[in-house]
Amino acid sequence: MARVADRGLLFSGPDWSFDTLRRTTDAIEAIARTDLGLDCYPNQIEIISTEQMLDAYSSTGMPLMYKHWSFGKAFIHHERLYRKGARGLAYEIVINSNPCISYCLEENTMPMQALVIAHAAFGHNHFFKNNHLFRQWTDPDGILDYLEYARGFLKDCEDRHGARAVERTLDAAHSLMSASVFRHRRPPQPSLREERLREERRLREEEAAQHYLWSRIEPARAPGLPETDAAERRRALGLPEENILYFLERHSPSLAPWQRQALRIVRNISQYFYPQRQTQVMNEGCACFTHFHILNRLHAEGRIEDGAMLEILHSHTSVLTQPDFDSPFYGGINPYTLGFAMMQDIRRICEQPTAEDRDWFPAFAGSGDWRALLGEAWANFRDESFIQQFLSPKVMRDLRLFAVTDTEGEDVVRVSAIHDEGGYHAVRDALARSYDLSTRSPDIEVIDADLAGDRLLRLRHRMRNGIPLDARDREATLGCLRHLWGYDVALEEVTG
Repeated sequence: MARVADRGLLFSGPDWSFDTLRRTTDAIEAIARTDLGLDCYPNQIEIISTEQMLDAYSSTGMPLMYKHWSFGKAFIHHERLYRKGARGLAYEIVINSNPCISYCLEENTMPMQALVIAHAAFGHNHFFKNNHLFRQWTDPDGILDYLEYARGFLKDCEDRHGARAVERTLDAAHSLMSASVFRHRRPPQPSLREERLREERRLREEEAAQHYLWSRIEPARAPGLPETDAAERRRALGLPEENILYFLERHSPSLAPWQRQALRIVRNISQYFYPQRQTQVMNEGCACFTHFHILNRLHAEGRIEDGAMLEILHSHTSVLTQPDFDSPFYGGINPYTLGFAMMQDIRRICEQPTAEDRDWFPAFAGSGDWRALLGEAWANFRDESFIQQFLSPKVMRDLRLFAVTDTEGEDVVRVSAIHDEGGYHAVRDALARSYDLSTRSPDIEVIDADLAGDRLLRLRHRMRNGIPLDARDREATLGCLRHLWGYDVALEEVTG
């Protein structure tokens, strides 16, 4: 090791040690902070085995999670594919927490460890800490404490009420997770630590109370309720409500106190991951841009040798592979490819703009300050707005993007725009819309529930482009909803 240090190299060869990891992490951090100006949470880097990585896969990548049969099923699924060689494992998993936890696979070579540390411990870490969605909607200081509380609470529920009862409640709640996030508003909430204490106190109070359920139900009224009274009832219930588990937690006539808290746990976890679904292109693009810039800088300074850099670049290009649209391996736009290409292009436009760039991006073309511009983008945009604001004609040409239209009643798909002068705006608009979760997720909301009458729960699905819900999934999910509501449920579908 002394010989390696004398040459100025951070490491030599594929083998790693904890001293090598520490020295490499320090060198990466110095460039991340002084050159790129990244602002990160403190890092907690953990080396884990293959089995531990598979276990992290099965529990949504979190270090703490309550028990559920679906996690075991996911573990077996991933393990079988891995053992057969049909699927590899991620080189790392990173958690949006403070400190930021990065799991690195022990089988990685030292060049790969350098890549994933730069990628996850600094690229993802910076994005988690600074992007406005994560700042507004998540609590990295309290998430691990909350997950520990959730696991302990549900384990205690199994002991008191039986594993089967808890499993049925979680099954039903999991089926509704995608329709149980606040998309357009965020009610005032304390931190997750404070919420945990508040929920524990509420649970004790509700379990000690007598007839707590009947106190939530209005007295019976005569049939033929006037519309003004019905409107007042809906207003009192906060309807319409987009977050189904939130409504069930507050107003279900049949749930026990522990079940209400179980629903709260599931929807809080679903809400915690919602910003990641809105920023996959930006998050992965930020991490790829970060590791590419830092490791190239270290190589230029003579801190990483040529052989290690070739291995790093091989992995980098493999991650950025974008199969053609007619390839059997095509699965959509690779978010790594799109995010990295756009961020590299932003740097190019700032440093070496063309006449086309100056026409499209007059505000920053030729400014030279790409670091500040990327920092602003990472902090203030999500995928659809980032694409709408920064996708350039050059990237559209490089990726050979085109837009298609699938019209109901026609047995063909039409190419509606290509990457040419007349199609750039249409392609960019279509791509941006495809990353807008408000148009990709079903628009379902609770519209009425007469707790003093028949207790029928009414929901409305606003169809986009005339597309209804899948019939089988619709009925299965309604069955889970009826289990949690305790009475009948009706869903109407209307054109949005």
